[in-house]
Amino acid sequence: MMRNFLNDSDAELREILSTVKTIALLGASPNEDRPSYHVMEFLLQKGYRVLPVNPGQAGKEILGAPVYASLSDIAEPVDMVEVFRASNAVAGIVDEILSLKTLPKVLWTQLGVIDEDAGKRAHDAGLKVVMNRCPAIEYPRLIG
Repeated sequence: MMRNFLNDSDAELREILSTVKTIALLGASPNEDRPSYHVMEFLLQKGYRVLPVNPGQAGKEILGAPVYASLSDIAEPVDMVEVFRASNAVAGIVDEILSLKTLPKVLWTQLGVIDEDAGKRAHDAGLKVVMNRCPAIEYPRLIG
């Protein structure tokens, strides 16, 4: 079934990955065995500014970046919120995003992370929404 609120055509993904600069990575892990660690490392290598968010790691560092407890603890606007959390957490994440002073441009959820109702709410608030995709897969495929 096509979800018409998703921005997931190759052209849209390429545009997002080419224009985003600052990414809040929810569910960032210091564990090198976790996918979020490798995606964060990849994004940093590609020149993105990545701000890890993980309440259990707040005050520590992951890959040299200070970890925030929540999106609202980040003092600067972010371009994209990248979600490494369970699908059932996405609705609450969208609530938190919509309460921010400056909304991000993009909500991007990782492979297997899907909540269409929450995605539609984010889209209706003006965000581009990508679900069930990995930027570390899409970037090499679309940008090189």
